[in-house]
Amino acid sequence: MPFENELIFDFNFFKFIVIMLNRRHIRVKVMQTLYAFKGSESDDFSKDQKFLLFSIDNMYNLYLLQLSLLLEVKKRAESDLQKKQNKILATTEDKNPNLKFVNNELLNLLSENHQLKNLIEVHNINNWKLDDEYVDIIFKEITSSELYHDYMATRVSTFKEDKQFVVDVFKDIIAPNEKLYDYIEDKNLTWLDDLPTVNTTILKLLRKVKATSPETYFTPKLYKDIDDKQFAIDLFKKTLLQTSTINKEIELKTKNWDSDRIANIDYSLLQMAISEIKNFPSIPVKVTINEYLEIAKEYSTPKSSIFINGILDKLVKEYEEAGTLNKVGRGLI
Repeated sequence: MPFENELIFDFNFFKFIVIMLNRRHIRVKVMQTLYAFKGSESDDFSKDQKFLLFSIDNMYNLYLLQLSLLLEVKKRAESDLQKKQNKILATTEDKNPNLKFVNNELLNLLSENHQLKNLIEVHNINNWKLDDEYVDIIFKEITSSELYHDYMATRVSTFKEDKQFVVDVFKDIIAPNEKLYDYIEDKNLTWLDDLPTVNTTILKLLRKVKATSPETYFTPKLYKDIDDKQFAIDLFKKTLLQTSTINKEIELKTKNWDSDRIANIDYSLLQMAISEIKNFPSIPVKVTINEYLEIAKEYSTPKSSIFINGILDKLVKEYEEAGTLNKVGRGLI
């Protein structure tokens, strides 16, 4: 029945839009906050916890910033056409321009999305009005590209073709733009770590959007559920509150290592991994170890993942032998 299929689609759609932030990225945010923390486990770290949550929430501003750039580029294209038509010596082409770009169905879907517009206003995303030179940079790069010339070779298109063009523009022109990257870095340093996740989310949304998608499609939630937000808070607090105990365990396993030789990030990752293994019964040990090894590969030294894996492997074996590895459910060790 059509109604049943519609329900299935809506359920799958709902599942899709709520996974903007994954747990690995949450762990990275916690790592950054712990790395910057200058106090001890006995100090008040409420401000640091607020910074952690702000840093995560601010990721949504980056999402809106990147998506709103598409809206501003469309406006820039419309303005460019209007100027050409108003020229005193307007050519035939100026008077009868190809409107395919400004009438792109996906761009229209975005520009007519009232929920998206409202969020952009609520979050005060006005960067492209204040720094409109970046809109010009992107617009010129788009209009000078082979991608654009191929797209504009005809005057009509389907939603599918319009969507593919926007996907390619975002993937090949906006996402890798170095000037845009530098601008984002200047505006907020933590955004650089968020950028790959945000751009991937936008690309997934653009690729899966339909002409009939509801307005909520482009206004996803940041967290999958309340548990993910609580996971960020708990991981941060439990790691800090058990710092002394955890550090002693690390020291016992690194007696042959000069402490100065251990990268600070590696130490933070070890503290978090040990805290997670001890305090989160529902997370499998293998998942925890794999997550921190991947983070180490991306954020620390080439040999960090080998070093961290060795320490965690020894500690997990000791916990198993001592019967202190508290894991709930099958296959969690």
